[in-house]
This record gives sequence, C-alpha cells and structure tokens, in this order.
Amino acid sequence: MTRVADSQRFILGAEVDAFEREMARQLEVGDAIGVTSGTDALLVALMALGVGRGDEVVLPAYSFFATAGCVSRLGATPVFVDIDPETFNVSPAAMAAAITSSTKALLPVHLFGQCADMTALRALSDRTGVPIVEDAAQAIGARYHGRQAGTFGALACFSFFPSKNLGAFGDAGLVTTDDPALAREVRLLRGHGMEPKYFHWRIGGNFRLDALQAAILRVKAPHLAAWSAARRHNANRYRRMFAELGLTDLVRLPVEAEGCEHIYNQFVIRAPQRDALRAHLTERQIGTEIYYPLSLHRQPCYSGTQGTPGTPGTTGTTGTAPSVARLPLDVADEAAATSLALPIYGELTEEQQRHVVASIAEFFEAPRLRTD
Repeated sequence: MTRVADSQRFILGAEVDAFEREMARQLEVGDAIGVTSGTDALLVALMALGVGRGDEVVLPAYSFFATAGCVSRLGATPVFVDIDPETFNVSPAAMAAAITSSTKALLPVHLFGQCADMTALRALSDRTGVPIVEDAAQAIGARYHGRQAGTFGALACFSFFPSKNLGAFGDAGLVTTDDPALAREVRLLRGHGMEPKYFHWRIGGNFRLDALQAAILRVKAPHLAAWSAARRHNANRYRRMFAELGLTDLVRLPVEAEGCEHIYNQFVIRAPQRDALRAHLTERQIGTEIYYPLSLHRQPCYSGTQGTPGTPGTTGTTGTAPSVARLPLDVADEAAATSLALPIYGELTEEQQRHVVASIAEFFEAPRLRTD
C-alpha cells in the first residue's frame, strides 16, 4: 500500500500490469485483465462478445443477481433454466433445450466454488457455435478434471469481493481468456473504448482496476491454495461430524461431483424448516446466510409487479425487465427455499464446527443427542 502511495499511480499502471501477469500464470490462462468488480467483469465480457438488444443469454435461475443483471443492462434477455439437484450448478440438458437462433452466449455459474459440468457444456458450445462465458466469481482455484475454472470458455469472470477465497480490500474483478483478440477488446472496453488517450473506438465504460487493490491481491494471491485447502479440510470435517450425529438423513450436505475439486467459497446445506433452523443457530451465535432466498426468475425486477414475485417474462412497473423462463424451474425454487450456508472459513476451529453441528442436531432433536 505504501508502494502504491509513493508511486502516485492509483489507476492501472505497473502494479496492475504485474498483477495481471501473475494471475494469468496462476490461473493457467493466456490473458488476465483486471477490472473494477466481478459484476463489471461479467458486463465487459458480454460486451466484448457483442451481446446487445435482441440477443438472448442462457443462464441458471439460481445464482447471484449480477449473472442476470448484466445481461439486462445490455438490452439482452436473460433466459433462465433449471439447475442440477445435486450440485446447484446449471443443468446442461436444460441449457441445451433453451438455445434458439437468438442465443448469443451461454453463461454457466461455478456456484459456491464447484465447477459446472464443463464436459457437457463445452460439447454443447462446440455443437451450436454459441460461446461460453464462465461466471467463476466464487470459484477461483477450483478445478474440473484437472483444469482450472476459467479455462473452458471464450471468457471467464472472477470476483475479489472481500468474502471470496481471494478477497480484496473492497471491490475488484478479473476477466480471463485465451483469445488474444478478445483480450484486446476487453482492455479497450474497460477504459471507455479509448486508445490512444481521447480517441474512442468503442463505447465502453470505466472498468479500470485500482492499483491499490491490485497490490493487495498480489500479496494475498500466493496464499490462495492454502486457504482453499483449509476450507476443503473444514468441509470434510463437517461431513464427518454430521455423520457422527446421525444427521445425514435430515440435512442434505454439499455434493462434490466426480472430477471436481470444490474450493468451498460457501458450504451450503439444504434443510427442512430452513428459516426456523437459521433462527435457532442465530440464537446460539452462529452466523449463517441464505444464498439465495429467491430464484432469479422470481426477483421483483423480472416479475410483473415491482416488489412482488410474479410471472417471469413480463414487463410491468418501472424497473422491471424482460426475461424468459424455460419451465419448469422446480429445482431452483426448491434450492431457494431450503439452502443455508454454514461458516466455512479456513480459520474455523474444530470446536467451533462441533458447536455448529451440535446446534443443528439440537434443532432436529437427533436420537443420538437425546441419548447422550
């Protein structure tokens, strides 16, 4: 931080250049382009592909809002499809069924730190010619059959929001690609389409990464593998503890798909009476979060009446946006009603985890706990 202050180069510059080179090596990609946030990474990636009015982008109905919001901001239509019941990630079959002549991009999300089924999705992209943009905001360092998240699509997008496995001291993001032409386009668009100064070839935006965030991330990035390994260790310890207390028939634990190395940005269980369970854990000073309480197709801005979940695919009051829902979306809705994220950060102790699991057992009045 002192180095950046002394340099007086606060936007882009040598610090960002070095960060981009280091991240490209670490993520095993040809180019890495630092941007202002994970949201802006999605936005500029879609812009680089020319997504705009009249286009459709197929994406999961269960994700953080930015996945859909960036599509709508460009005047395109998000097409919501259902997710896999085991992994929370998009169903390749549902995505394939949603492709039309208007489809401009496929936008799978590597949700909670586990890669989507990229074998099926790459085959779908190759067969249809529709490019993939990977939303890897929660999955930096995750692997799929040995390959890193962010190496499968035409472009990939990462977030360094402070809660991520690799977090900045504020907002920051990254776009990666192995296509030099797309890399040039992203770099141009992140600075108002300007090259050289005051000559604008595209209508871009201000998506420039602060040098201060790049410097902080350069210090933190070498620790990423160890931090993610600690989360994986804690996930395995949770599984053992849930089994020991006989809870695995009452609570659905995260599934790690074959060939995947999950980095557990979140450890999300599914439980009946989710909201009551969360209140019970809050009383015992256990922090939890719901990711996400509404599926994207039920968000007010994609429904007929602002503020009230309704029928997707309609326009209504000010602030609503057109969307398409490829029904059914039952799995996404079920996930929204039952999912609950438990503490999983790397510094979590065994004693703390036992408190979490014992409190869940207490809520369900597990037979083993009553016996004890």
